[in-house]
Amino acid sequence: MTSQRSGRRDREPVDAGWLVRQTSDQPVGGPPGQEPERRHEVLVGVRLTAATPGSHLLEYLRTEPCAVAAWWIAADIDAVVRLSADSLTTLHRAVVDLRRRGGAEVVVTHSILRALDLSPAAPAVGAAPVRLGAPA
Repeated sequence: MTSQRSGRRDREPVDAGWLVRQTSDQPVGGPPGQEPERRHEVLVGVRLTAATPGSHLLEYLRTEPCAVAAWWIAADIDAVVRLSADSLTTLHRAVVDLRRRGGAEVVVTHSILRALDLSPAAPAVGAAPVRLGAPA
């Protein structure tokens, strides 16, 4: 990774799938039909300090229990980290620790509210079928 503004050159190559701890494909809150578990999640954009090697962030995230997934990014930031916790206090501490212990110069936090349903939309009940190309 490189940062054109700081002249920083990164580091050792790291496997692109370097950290994923998610154990289920279920959206946040658990499977449908069950009482959802209240989880707080954020996506954090991280830019490392010029003196912080990428391997330091990687090793830190491997020990951080709130880190569930992370990706190296080719942009104005170096990585995106997904953090998840049972309480907002724990989640806030994890974000602060990214700066203090993880070597981040800048973090931008985006709260995850809920998953989008990307399944095909069901047709409305009683709606007439739409015919493409048919005269009106």
